[in-house]
Amino acid sequence: MSDEHDTPEGVNEEVVKMVGDWGGYVEAKLGFRNHWYPVRFSKELAEGEILTVTVLGEQMIMRRIDGKVYAIRDRCLHRGVPLSRKPDCYTKDTITCWYHGYTYRFQTGELVNILAAPDSRLIGKRKIQSFPVEEAQGLIFVFIGDMSPTPPLSQDVPPGFLDEDLMVLGKHRDVNSNWRLGAENGFDTLHIFIHKDTTLRHYRDFNFPIGHTALPGAITLVEDPEGPKGVEDDFSKHNPIWDGLIDGNVVIRGPRSNNVEGTSASVGTSIWLPGVLKVNSFPAPGLTQFEWYVPIDESRHIYVQTIGCKVETEEDRIDFAHNFETTWKPHGLDGFNGDDIWAREVTEPFYQDDYGWVDEMLCEPDSSILAWRRLASRANRGIQKRKDLR
Repeated sequence: MSDEHDTPEGVNEEVVKMVGDWGGYVEAKLGFRNHWYPVRFSKELAEGEILTVTVLGEQMIMRRIDGKVYAIRDRCLHRGVPLSRKPDCYTKDTITCWYHGYTYRFQTGELVNILAAPDSRLIGKRKIQSFPVEEAQGLIFVFIGDMSPTPPLSQDVPPGFLDEDLMVLGKHRDVNSNWRLGAENGFDTLHIFIHKDTTLRHYRDFNFPIGHTALPGAITLVEDPEGPKGVEDDFSKHNPIWDGLIDGNVVIRGPRSNNVEGTSASVGTSIWLPGVLKVNSFPAPGLTQFEWYVPIDESRHIYVQTIGCKVETEEDRIDFAHNFETTWKPHGLDGFNGDDIWAREVTEPFYQDDYGWVDEMLCEPDSSILAWRRLASRANRGIQKRKDLR
């Protein structure tokens, strides 16, 4: 957990004090520092190509060199202009600022030359910020922070995500809401109500209540010092609500099937630092959905959606790829999760000045959200602040 206690710029100090033991979560408006985040799929960055992304307020420029991806801050040391405004790459592992010729090596961030002033004493003595990068399961992960040594990626992904027999496919898009509204939308058991009209029901049989509440023993904390930290919610220990009543009359009913067991379309969910959801047996039995809510800045996040499937043979891989493109991507990641996206975006104004964290009126099923806020507050490795970007 962060050992700094000054309230970040742009965060309401009064609200931080009012929420008590999860003040760190309110402070993390720009995300948690010293963690790994997926930013793009590997297939989006070919050899020699340039790619720019913004993560936790950090604008960075990436390049694949001899198969390996490197990332440096997209800002020249000289006058602060973005290198990506007009990328000049005269060699495969350097980028030269288009303005005055400052030249940096991608692997280290070292200032290796100033083409317009080759005798400058600055050459070889200064570095631009560089970021550790790893690729796993077809995703490019970047470490944002200054912790040394860098923690292993395995501590920042849900259990099972790195399994060698898991094939992962997905997509990403930008969402106009703070990343925490994305994380809570996914882990919130009551939000199932918004999905009552999902087209996904046409592609599988499932029980789909209009809401469900965790019973004692359903919610557990995972805080292994050497592993990922998260909150697990077991839906088999939930009380489902099937009928919605107004004045004693049923006005809406959640679909139930005699052919399947269980209290929901999934058997359970879990949320992990730094902000990644795992949905078991979803969007169909045998599949697992993993999704990240990667902060871009205080009011936007990258929604990285993936589905994992255990495969043994090449035929298994072809079948999963076909089903992903024809069913699970259009009706799961686009259709089902499309409702989640607009819900987050219309929630954003209420929390924008931070008073939403104390003006909200949570009810009993929201106990899982509170467990997540408290765990995230005490188990994070640091809070990203605007001053970290200077």
